[in-house]
Amino acid sequence: MTTASSRLARAAAAALGDAGALAAAVPGFRARHAQQRLTMAVAEAFEQRAVLLAEAGTGTGKTFAYLVPALLSGLKTIVSTGTRALQDQLYQRDLPRVRQALGVGLKTALLKGRANYLCRYRLEQAKGEPRFTAREQVGQFQRIVAWSGRTRSGDMAELESLPEDSPLLPLVTSTADNCLGSQCPFWNECFVVQARQRAQAADLVVVNHHLLLADLALKQEGFGEILPGAQAFVVDEAHQLPELAAQFFGEGLGARPLVELARDALAEAKAVPGALAALQAPAQALEQATRALRAAMDPLPLRGTAARAREVADVAPALEALQAALEGLESALAPLRESAPALEACHARTQEQLGRLQRWLEVSASEEAHGASPAVRWYELSPRGFRLQRTPLDVADPLRAHRERSAAAWVFTSATLAVDGRFDHLAQKLGIDSPRTLIVPSPFDWPRQALCYLPPGLPEPAARDYGQAVLAAVRPVLEASGGRAFLLFASHRALREAAAALEDGPWPLFVQGSAPRHVLLRQFRESGSGVLLGTASFREGVDVAGEALSVVVIDKLPFAAPDDPVFEARLDAIRRAGGNPFHDEQVPQAVIALKQGAGRLIRSETDRGVLVLCDPRLLGKSYGRIFLDSLPPLPRTRALADVQAFFADNPAP
Repeated sequence: MTTASSRLARAAAAALGDAGALAAAVPGFRARHAQQRLTMAVAEAFEQRAVLLAEAGTGTGKTFAYLVPALLSGLKTIVSTGTRALQDQLYQRDLPRVRQALGVGLKTALLKGRANYLCRYRLEQAKGEPRFTAREQVGQFQRIVAWSGRTRSGDMAELESLPEDSPLLPLVTSTADNCLGSQCPFWNECFVVQARQRAQAADLVVVNHHLLLADLALKQEGFGEILPGAQAFVVDEAHQLPELAAQFFGEGLGARPLVELARDALAEAKAVPGALAALQAPAQALEQATRALRAAMDPLPLRGTAARAREVADVAPALEALQAALEGLESALAPLRESAPALEACHARTQEQLGRLQRWLEVSASEEAHGASPAVRWYELSPRGFRLQRTPLDVADPLRAHRERSAAAWVFTSATLAVDGRFDHLAQKLGIDSPRTLIVPSPFDWPRQALCYLPPGLPEPAARDYGQAVLAAVRPVLEASGGRAFLLFASHRALREAAAALEDGPWPLFVQGSAPRHVLLRQFRESGSGVLLGTASFREGVDVAGEALSVVVIDKLPFAAPDDPVFEARLDAIRRAGGNPFHDEQVPQAVIALKQGAGRLIRSETDRGVLVLCDPRLLGKSYGRIFLDSLPPLPRTRALADVQAFFADNPAP
């Protein structure tokens, strides 16, 4: 430890102490030893440009622990969070409180990917040729137009009434493919450009993993020109990074971008004499070929490998027809490139989509010659669309190269990084050879606040009656708790069976998919005695402190679904390299997922609750110990009477 690092570490710890700046400025703040240990480790990593992997249990206050040294160090820092919602929370709530408490005048900025900002050019285009399928969309579009005249940031999140999956969003935002860049007539008013400029001038920039990884992969989603200047990176919710990195270092093409390309080409052609006649047939051919490919893929499972897709007789000719349609549009656009910047952009987009399709159809010889990480080619179907993806099986090398080139400090943190007290699994995936590591346990009083119930007598999870047995074991727990429970299921089928079985119960029932996620969570909190049913996507981001959530039930160990073509290819690669796919990949991944689900239970020092782990493999299989030892130190029981006594001592309000 250098003298300089000691100074920063001591200053950060003091700011988070009993008599520190945060205690004086933030109501309800309490000094925590765990938080101070973490902030000192972060400070030392900053000063020494080191790599730190830090697991901070729920309740540690890790956000303050890394923001304090980031602001005190004066280093140009990029903080990346798991989701846009967390990004907004950090920037709008946490960062202002810490900055005000410390009294530092550093500039901060919030930066999102370009798809989050209104594009004035595309808004004008949409006005000229609206493509609305419902009257409700007309009203929403009018609200966007009215808002566009008064917004200062152009951040679509300001429109709270607009659903995140609104079909209007692609019409009024840009992508890296369809952005006109400096040739856009609205370039001087561009919200993306303005956001980038603010980020370039800021000392601390808050981004999300999608944006960070897109730029590391040179896809230039938002702030590629800012990365070289950053001296420190903090990656929160870092357990998500390996899977997201595989997406961003791969590539794909989908039905919607192809249809949008065809329609954009026609829309732009109207302003150029003679262009519409030249483009109408090839643009329509592309749209028809896209729809024909989706129809040909209809007999396929929802996900599978490229080889599996080609087993269906009609798919190969449909892929060839799509390639021919792209080649036809590219040829038609080539002589029109200089007539309008927008048509030049459409030509570039067509070439890009054609290249992606060709690379998906056949692994290139150059990729094999240069020893690139092997990739799996796969597809995914939606009700009316498809995606064709190429995903690398290993992202350690590109992540290591970017990190080393930055010469910056890197802090990776989350409540769930370690497996059985070790970071080997994550470090290998991130390409980190000898990181500093720190595990800061949750400061909660687990023996007093919580109990882990392992119901006895359950059959093996593969048994046909397993779901019914789980519900039979859980019902008396719900009766003891008065509802107030979150049930996490390994499959949508199990979720539906539970919803049917519990619909006549005495507790308000909230089922994933029956309403938007944020609406379900709000209704659940307000009910006071509800039962919320969810699947894997609800393992994270469910933050219900207080009496409303007093039971978390997990039906099975969350091993990844065997129908994931990327996961299967990764397991095969481990097997070919002489490793053990189950112990090297499946168990560590499932441990992290279980920790995420269990972490929903206790969210504050005053919470009380019971974690119900139904899977008998926890006690019946040798690997079960790894799962149990990776959880917080909850007292365990197999007796229902202990659960009933727990709630008798902690009754519902």
